[in-house]
Amino acid sequence: MATLVLDNSALGAGSAARPDSHAAGAVDLDPASDAAVMLRVAVGDDEGFNYLAQKYHRAIIHFLFRMVRNQAIAEELAQEVFLRVYRSRESYRAEAKFTTWLYRIATNLAVNHARDTRHERAARNVYLDAPDEETGAQPDVADDEPSVEQRLLRDERMGAIRSHVMALPERQRLAVLMHKYQGMDYRQIGEVLKLSESATKSLLFRAYQTLRDKLKDFV
Repeated sequence: MATLVLDNSALGAGSAARPDSHAAGAVDLDPASDAAVMLRVAVGDDEGFNYLAQKYHRAIIHFLFRMVRNQAIAEELAQEVFLRVYRSRESYRAEAKFTTWLYRIATNLAVNHARDTRHERAARNVYLDAPDEETGAQPDVADDEPSVEQRLLRDERMGAIRSHVMALPERQRLAVLMHKYQGMDYRQIGEVLKLSESATKSLLFRAYQTLRDKLKDFV
């Protein structure tokens, strides 16, 4: 796993323990919130940056992996996400949730990467439904040991899901990935994609309707 953003010597940061609340800036926020921590980073609290990087590093890698389909590239892009967070620290404003700002940076990087490497992706495998690294849980797997036929049908269904999700128009695909796999709500997704909440709902409705139509033989 890439570790540059978590290397204290690289950024002059201390341990990753939650930063002390007495360093909070002038904005009236819960001093323990991510936004308040980031505001302290903006005025020189590198320990706060290290805390945020460790807190969200794994989640950002998971998110990027589902978008770029390659673990090494996801880790590389995650490094760039947190480097951009650090470099942009002085311009940070707590006008939205810290995670909204973070995922917007990650989304922009992933979209740019996808556009730059569009012709290199034909042979890559996508594992949207891979087991979660923390819980080991795997979607669409029954409690009982499936038969060979059941496993084949499940694999065919999962392959179809992966294929059709990645074939969605760009904004629809991003919205589905954030909604289904990151658990983000309409407002958060809208803030990342710079859409109203109603436009986000409409975007997801169209995406899921397309998926239902494409996957009707597997329902």
